[in-house]
Amino acid sequence: MGAMEDAGTEHAGPGDRDAAIWSKLMRRAQDGDQSAYRRLLIAVTPYLRAVASRLLRDPNGVEDAVQDILMTMHAIRHIYDPDRPFKPWLAGIARYRLLDRLRGRHKIAAREIALTLEHETFLTIEPNAEFGAWDKATLVAAVRGLPQGQRQAIELLKLRELSLKEAAVVSGMSVAALKVATHRGLKALRRLLVGGKAV
Repeated sequence: MGAMEDAGTEHAGPGDRDAAIWSKLMRRAQDGDQSAYRRLLIAVTPYLRAVASRLLRDPNGVEDAVQDILMTMHAIRHIYDPDRPFKPWLAGIARYRLLDRLRGRHKIAAREIALTLEHETFLTIEPNAEFGAWDKATLVAAVRGLPQGQRQAIELLKLRELSLKEAAVVSGMSVAALKVATHRGLKALRRLLVGGKAV
């Protein structure tokens, strides 16, 4: 977890230079500069992917985790203090989301329902530095464009951050159906957001 704990030091280096650029981009984004925000999302995605890859073995799990972190950052970006370094703030979000994901995985491991090949919805996705670079309007439009079950699963599990059990109660869907709908919804969002297609 060393990469997540790197809060920046006095030692100069490429990491510190990137962190300084990220801080400037975030300050500009908070002032309403959408171009700066898009550049920031593109810039931090490889860093977040590297951090997630150290903890998660499954490439699809890594991409899901990166999107969780980016969505959380997007949701709380207004609370970032522009007088403080950005990288430690982002690392804190990453640490929280990754540990939350690992805890959730361990809690349900004993009750996990094995999915058959017919349920498998992910193909191998090559890392893409532009994945996750969107503004709020694009994200909202993409989520609204999903089929009802996928949209509900994404909203409950990814946006409202309910547990699978809580989401099952709210939606009336089974845990297995929620998992499948979430995987399919995330795949569809990747296709829409990375491909830049209109929703």
